[in-house]
Amino acid sequence: MLAKSIPEVSPWSIRAVETLLQRHPSLTHRWHYEPGVALLAVQRVWEQTGEPRYFDYIQRNIDEFIDAAGNIRTYVLDDYNLDQINQGKVLFALYAQTGDLRYKNAAFLLRKQMKTHPRNAESGYWHKNIYPYQMWLDGLYMAEPFLAQFAQVFAEPEIFDDVAHQIAIFDRQAREPQTGLLYHAWDSSRSQLWANPQTGCSPHFWGRAMGWFMMALPDIMDFFPPEHPQRDFIIQVFRDTAKATLAVQDEAFGVWYQILDQGQRPGNYLEASASCMFVYALAKGVRLGYLDSNYLQAAQRGFQGILDQFIEVDERGWVNLNSIVSVGGLGGNPYRDGSFEYYTSEPVASNDYKGFGPFMMASLEIECVSQNY
Repeated sequence: MLAKSIPEVSPWSIRAVETLLQRHPSLTHRWHYEPGVALLAVQRVWEQTGEPRYFDYIQRNIDEFIDAAGNIRTYVLDDYNLDQINQGKVLFALYAQTGDLRYKNAAFLLRKQMKTHPRNAESGYWHKNIYPYQMWLDGLYMAEPFLAQFAQVFAEPEIFDDVAHQIAIFDRQAREPQTGLLYHAWDSSRSQLWANPQTGCSPHFWGRAMGWFMMALPDIMDFFPPEHPQRDFIIQVFRDTAKATLAVQDEAFGVWYQILDQGQRPGNYLEASASCMFVYALAKGVRLGYLDSNYLQAAQRGFQGILDQFIEVDERGWVNLNSIVSVGGLGGNPYRDGSFEYYTSEPVASNDYKGFGPFMMASLEIECVSQNY
């Protein structure tokens, strides 16, 4: 693709999407949640603008994976990995626009995984088969909005009950009552070295984990029936989480830290992906009426903080997002113990999809909500 300059007068959502299309014309290395979040962000901007190049970009990159029967290249159902559901979120729009049964069949393949996905004693999904009995906040974002949309599009209303149940487990088991923040993960077996022997929770409030959780809630509500008995409960969980998030927003910079409640503790730092996720969720919550309008000021302050602290624009007009932690996990080999030292020692990158995708989404939500206030 021939590089072209991106006008400074364009909205940030457009500038970011145009940057992605030029910087990464292909996202076809593997079926994975990271390009999935970027493609979903492009879809959101396409839905707002109607720009056909954006839809073509999504379709071209998904078509590299989906064969004539709807099988997905590089996807392995028996891995039972919640992360692999996330990229399927764009299948619904592709099917709706084209009527191509490959996309429907691929969505049903992912749904098939979730029918037999391992669960703990509370019927909560394991994060991955290799992480038995563990529920990670990230997993709620990866799977539950997909399942809620599947329930709506393909008329499986019983799925909504299970989606609400997954949220309730996290709210009950992972939330710290004093701060309202949620720990990164919960081990129902309490067998992991990182798990608190009494609660089963990991030790810290990792920013991006809470960011994934926070984004998941309004995304799930996009598809929940108005009359569902758990709808008000989910909105209340969202409000409780938003309140806790505001309490740890940095007063000087407007953004959020890698470890949310540790502020300027040596080694902690302002982190871009979590900040983008929180701004997205807060702005969307205000736009849809789940949050009071006073949250908009926090979202706008957060977005300005993102621009001030993390964004650089090069001579081509390409948008660069800095200070994105590359990874954060628990257990595995080498073993990740969930300590402050662990989270703050992982490498930091620029333009990682886990930050750049949420930046596109946050930009669009700020632009949309600001038109109404």
